[in-house]
Amino acid sequence: MTRRVLVLGGTAEARELASRLADDGRDVTTSLAGRTRHPRLPAGEVRSGGFGGVDGLAAALGEVDVLVDATHPFAATMTGHAAAAAARTGTPLIVLRRPGWTAGPGDRWTRVGSLADAARAIPVGARVLLATGRQGVEAFHDVDAWFLVRAIEAPDVLPARAELVLARGPFALDDERALLDRYGITLVVAKDSGGATEAKLVAARERGLPVVLVDRPPLPPGVDVATSVDDVLALL
Repeated sequence: MTRRVLVLGGTAEARELASRLADDGRDVTTSLAGRTRHPRLPAGEVRSGGFGGVDGLAAALGEVDVLVDATHPFAATMTGHAAAAAARTGTPLIVLRRPGWTAGPGDRWTRVGSLADAARAIPVGARVLLATGRQGVEAFHDVDAWFLVRAIEAPDVLPARAELVLARGPFALDDERALLDRYGITLVVAKDSGGATEAKLVAARERGLPVVLVDRPPLPPGVDVATSVDDVLALL
């Protein structure tokens, strides 16, 4: 049985995986990037602050049997480092990525390839719920619109006309409905993160609001991809 597992974490799936690995008697260490000051800590050992690039991660892989990348779907740099370090050291790598969202009847989605493309897609004068997280908010700084910026921690830069709401999801559907109504939101901008943060999209659909959804960055070629914790455990 694979005993020593290094999980690149920061997601709900990473915490669930660490818990189940620990319950199964495996030696699990979760690495957190350290960008959030008060993260939800997983079971097992926790390492914070990153590895200092591919070289540092490759050195750390000498102490484990398997590497599981369970970072956020938009953590492209970390996933690239994981693929490079695993290839260099011959360490098995599993990338855990929850499925993205799929538009249904009544959804008014525009998919774009980047935050910059999302900023260009915002109509002048819109009232925007910006639910893309703390990083990348600067892409919207000069957009002629009003923004309700929601993030776990305050971004370094806010758009010229904005209000900041600090909150940690997932959010209940009733709360999302109330938020859109309270602030007169006319457009939702989000990343295709998948998972349990879909309530804002459901609330937008119910109110007939358009959504600009940023597509995920592509995965490195040739990696093994699991879409659930059960899939990862089966591969292990």
